[in-house]
Amino acid sequence: MNLDRRKFLKGAGVAIALPLLESLPALRAAGKAARRNGPLKRFVCLSNNYGIYKKGFFPATAGTDYALTPTLKPLERHRKDFTVFSNLDHGNTGGHQGVPVLLSGVRPHLAAGFPEGNISLDQKMAEHVGAATRFPSLTVRVNEANLTSFTRTGVQVPAIDLRQTYRALFLEEPAAAKAKQRQQFKLHGSILDVVLEQAKAVKGQLGKQDQHKFEEYLDSVRSLEKKIVQQEPWVDRPKPKTDHPEPPQGKGTAADLKAMMELIALAIQTDSTRAITLSSGFVNGDFGLNGGYHGFSHHGNRDSHTSALMKIEANMTAQMAHLLDLLKAQEDPINGGNLLDHTMVFFGCGMATGTHSTKNLPLLLAGGGFKHGESKIYPEADAQRVPAANLLLSMLQNFGVEADRFGTSSGTLTGLERKA
Repeated sequence: MNLDRRKFLKGAGVAIALPLLESLPALRAAGKAARRNGPLKRFVCLSNNYGIYKKGFFPATAGTDYALTPTLKPLERHRKDFTVFSNLDHGNTGGHQGVPVLLSGVRPHLAAGFPEGNISLDQKMAEHVGAATRFPSLTVRVNEANLTSFTRTGVQVPAIDLRQTYRALFLEEPAAAKAKQRQQFKLHGSILDVVLEQAKAVKGQLGKQDQHKFEEYLDSVRSLEKKIVQQEPWVDRPKPKTDHPEPPQGKGTAADLKAMMELIALAIQTDSTRAITLSSGFVNGDFGLNGGYHGFSHHGNRDSHTSALMKIEANMTAQMAHLLDLLKAQEDPINGGNLLDHTMVFFGCGMATGTHSTKNLPLLLAGGGFKHGESKIYPEADAQRVPAANLLLSMLQNFGVEADRFGTSSGTLTGLERKA
């Protein structure tokens, strides 16, 4: 890769300027160290809050020769790079309450019954990455709230919009802001020191049941302390430079979502983060439609509503295809090959359809070093259903995390093969 001139990603008739990777030698050095334990992996989740119209999404047959449905059609050029899954879900009911369960398999109000609560897949990966990147994870949004990311203490991670994402990735903070941030880290660290010191005296006065609850509290304090230690050195490290201009916001769902995909590709290429979740929606008037996504999702099989849903959702897969173009076109500076070879791009929702069903979630996985190109249809009968969390566990292990369970998993997903 020639660093003496600007590089461009070219795919689907689009060219975007990529940053000069002044840190590339450091990235490659990090890559050599990382490859001792296998390739360095990344994860991107693309989601929405209202499910997917199932007749537009799910293939009728399994195998490699399945017919692409209207919602999957924009991904046709990447057919060999993704797998679509049928009959996987988290075994939950509750309609919209299933949306936050997508990346954990655990309903928030039941989190206390699980060893790691309802921590989402991206946040588990972020813990694994630690201070290796400026942002252990990025939670972003386009025209919709992002409800999928949760810490192990059950806190929903706030999402940032298109402009905030660009500025976080590439714009340096003023010296005064950096000084204030350093002071805040110091203050928070001092407060946590006091809390932990006082906790020693309090803990000995508690009964067994209270001690268990108090230990959970202390775990959250230690987790915060660890994050401060990890994040503080990044305050004074320069951000990567880019020729890519700050994207204008509010230009319509298609334009904004496309711009966000380009920022996601840049975030991965510059190794600014290795775990990203995006939730996208719809603005009244886009695609010539009059109405809201939620209203359309309650389609009642009316042609006016189902055709609207397929326009909205085909745009989502078209923008996913754009992201795959960008990742495939760019050399992986750490692992070799291209970025998609080592980046899992997961598309799905914790609610299946506009009927508020949480059964048979619309799930699709691209890249990441898996063998793709199939429609996989798992058993439909309740007694034989396979937990969607098995797919989450497979992705977690692929990311490099040593784990034999995640959320409601019963094992890894059978039939999801790695490339030879």
